[in-house]
Amino acid sequence: MEYQTGLSEITVGDLQRRLDAGEEVAILDVREPHELEICKLAYTFHIPLGQLPMRIAELDSHKEKDFVVYCRSGKRSERACQFLRDSGFAKVSNLQGGILAWANEVDPAMAKY
Repeated sequence: MEYQTGLSEITVGDLQRRLDAGEEVAILDVREPHELEICKLAYTFHIPLGQLPMRIAELDSHKEKDFVVYCRSGKRSERACQFLRDSGFAKVSNLQGGILAWANEVDPAMAKY
C-alpha cells in the first residue's frame, strides 16, 4: 500500500513474516527514549524523530538496506520515512499502525501505552 505522498507502508504481519524468513531488514524506531522503556522491537536503530536530521549520518552505511520505520501509531514514522526518502534512502517503509499494531496483532503480551 502507498501513501498519497508516495511512501510505502508495511503491515506488522508482513514485517513478522519477513523477519521469520530471515530477511535483512533495518528497523528504525523514531519514538522518544521514555517510550522505549515501555516496549520496543528487537534489533532496531533508535533515533527520535526530532534528532533524525542531526543524526542521519549514523544510518548512511545502511543506506542500501530495506528500512522499516516505526513509532507508536505511525504518524511520526511517516514523517521520518519522508525525510529518509528525501535524504537518498530508496527502500523505506512505514510500519502501519506502529508498535500499537505490533502489540495488538503480533505480540499481545507487549505493554501498550
